[in-house]
Amino acid sequence: MTSHSVPPTKPQAAEPAVPYGASPLSPFSAVHDTGLLLLRLALGLTMAAHGSQKLFGWFGGGGISGTGAFFTKSGYPAGDTMALLAGLTETLGGLGLAVGLLTPLAAAALVGTLVNAVAVHGTGAFFAPKGSEYELLLTVVAAALALTGPGRYALDRFLPGLRTPRPAVGALAVLLGLVLGGALLLVRN
Repeated sequence: MTSHSVPPTKPQAAEPAVPYGASPLSPFSAVHDTGLLLLRLALGLTMAAHGSQKLFGWFGGGGISGTGAFFTKSGYPAGDTMALLAGLTETLGGLGLAVGLLTPLAAAALVGTLVNAVAVHGTGAFFAPKGSEYELLLTVVAAALALTGPGRYALDRFLPGLRTPRPAVGALAVLLGLVLGGALLLVRN
């Protein structure tokens, strides 16, 4: 009986490294990353503008005193303090999201703020002007960005712990935003 010889196999080439934020299965990673950039810019700059309305009265906003009066009327204690907190959270969270800096935390800050916006605006209807569709949409987009990561066109790309999106980090950030936003709702009358 003769033995069958097995032809020698060639060593397999190493898989090419997948760029930051790119799916190894998708040839459209640049399009994907551009889409994430557009979402981040739209939500981040919108929220930063809302925050500047509260902080500085820009864009027809009430500033600290006008927004503080609204918070007091809405049942929150220390209206001016709440206006400052909401304004800073929206402005800094929005700018952080827009540039992709500490994206999970920036998104979490917006989720917490927007949970309160949904509650204040009311849940009696879905569609505007009395519904909360707009606030709910912004909340979901912020949560989605926390989960997906910012894409490669972001400052997080240069931070060692955030170079690669980690869904668990995004999920924990969303949970943190929901818990802190919910805790704030507990102090509301």
